[in-house]
Amino acid sequence: MLLSLAIWIPIVAGIAVLAVGERNAWMRWIALVGSIIGFLVTLPLYGGFDASTSAMQFVELHRWVERFHINYHLGVDGISLLFILLNSFITILVVIAGWTAIETRAQQYFAAFLIMSGLLNGVFAALDAVLFYIFFEGTLIPMFIIIGIWGGPNRVYAAVKFFLYTLFGSLLMLVAFLYLYNEAGGTFAILDWHKAGTVLPLGVQIALFFGFLFAFAVKVPMWPVHTWLPDAHTEAPTGGSVVLAAILLKLGAYGFVRFSLPILPQASHELAWLMVALSLIAIAYIGLVTLVQTDMKRLIAYSSISHMGFVTLGFFLFNALGVEGGLVQMISHGFVSAAMFLCVGVLYDRVHTRNIADYGGVVNTMPKFATLMMLFAMANSGLPATSGFVGEFMVIMGAMSKSFWLAFVAATTMILGASYTLWMYKRVIFGPVGNDHVAKLADLNVRELIVLAALAIPVLWMGVYPKAFTQVMHASVNDLVRHVQAAKP
Repeated sequence: MLLSLAIWIPIVAGIAVLAVGERNAWMRWIALVGSIIGFLVTLPLYGGFDASTSAMQFVELHRWVERFHINYHLGVDGISLLFILLNSFITILVVIAGWTAIETRAQQYFAAFLIMSGLLNGVFAALDAVLFYIFFEGTLIPMFIIIGIWGGPNRVYAAVKFFLYTLFGSLLMLVAFLYLYNEAGGTFAILDWHKAGTVLPLGVQIALFFGFLFAFAVKVPMWPVHTWLPDAHTEAPTGGSVVLAAILLKLGAYGFVRFSLPILPQASHELAWLMVALSLIAIAYIGLVTLVQTDMKRLIAYSSISHMGFVTLGFFLFNALGVEGGLVQMISHGFVSAAMFLCVGVLYDRVHTRNIADYGGVVNTMPKFATLMMLFAMANSGLPATSGFVGEFMVIMGAMSKSFWLAFVAATTMILGASYTLWMYKRVIFGPVGNDHVAKLADLNVRELIVLAALAIPVLWMGVYPKAFTQVMHASVNDLVRHVQAAKP
């Protein structure tokens, strides 16, 4: 029941927000209470999780479409558990962050985020491929609406581009699903596919791998199908950017460890060189592109592409340290990118510009904000004792066991991350007060301080004591690596 509650409580809360109407004074409180309850029901998942086994836990199975053996089948392992917690936690912060910032159609805004939160939990919990596909595609609709209605001047272009890119890849994934359905004896059970996929001929596995690749690479996004992300981030409202970076980008990477690696292990080995090459290009080339950005949101958006390159690199090293490092990097990026976009949102609410050149000397008028943003900037740069260091360090160590030069390239590109993040921070925060707008800035209010402090805690916690996050995934990651290595050609 816990997984169903995690999915349906936010969705029901979103529908309730729509029902009460925008003028109802309780509308925002219903959204906040719904998001908090949605998070609270996920806490027993962590408390009652048995980290010693790789088996699916909290399983729910109900017949749905019996003719095609489609079931309402839910469950979590050490790979998916933390993403449900992360998503439910970020939803609370998004509701609080938009409390006063959204004035038009506020009930639709909050409802869209709550419904999307439930759908995202469904993606991470689904053990039936059709159920996964419905939730996976369903997340497009709320985000499309959020960008298209509350976005910037080019919001329609950005929303349509986001929708078309992701929909095209998903259709190829659906074709792969239908083929696996037939090969597995007429079942959509993902765990059964893990066994059936390994006996497929290598040529078939490679074809199916590319079907999954187009869907998941667009979501990550990997180079060269990344161009929709900077546009979507730039035009999206602050809450939209937060969820897009913190959660939606994780769907693609999650797809690799749930589908591509366990179902098509031989193809994964054969095409590992391609995935590693694309990952290194994302880390290095996109890092260079990030250096020349003048818009804070575009800079953080491009940095997300570069950081997610470490994730896909870790997955296709085929060792436990690399895969675990990739998962840790995903969780860390969820906290750090959300915090960075919220920091930009704080400045934009006051000055209504995101151009780096329009700021300067913010520390003189907003010392609390400057302190918290420095923490998040350092985490984005991969500073030790912050969450940003742990995942990248684990991936580099995993790469070292494969090739010194692979680790060397991945490690040196971390310098780019520090360069563009600290360059932006220096231009915006330090120096003399840039203009009259900056001189009149007010420091963080209580609501903003609560939101940013709530993200600062896990950023430091994960950096100082990562075991709280890594211990739940050990057994599942080790089982996945054994499964993939056993099928090595």
